[in-house]
Amino acid sequence: MENRHPIAILNGAIITADGEYSCRTISMEEAKELVRSAPRIISAVGHQATAEILTDLLKTQIAFNRINFHQQRGQQALVFKLNSRPPEGIILSRAEIEAFGYHFQLLSRHG
Repeated sequence: MENRHPIAILNGAIITADGEYSCRTISMEEAKELVRSAPRIISAVGHQATAEILTDLLKTQIAFNRINFHQQRGQQALVFKLNSRPPEGIILSRAEIEAFGYHFQLLSRHG
């Protein structure tokens, strides 16, 4: 995988551009190493509580950043995914996010 792109941090697995993708669940340790070894990080985390949890979990500052992100060919994204879907229109607190549970995925755009 090319390393010229920053690793993107997302709070949902979304396809932002046409292309071929792969997505797989990764461990917390793999997520930490991915962030630690990334040349740069771009956060597209649109919820403050999620950004705070990610900062703690990954031991790296993850900004609250509501942007329109478009994944580039060769770019990887670390996805923070809740284990279940919250009710419509609800903004979860940190405690609620922890209660829902979560896991990490690696979303890679190949073409």
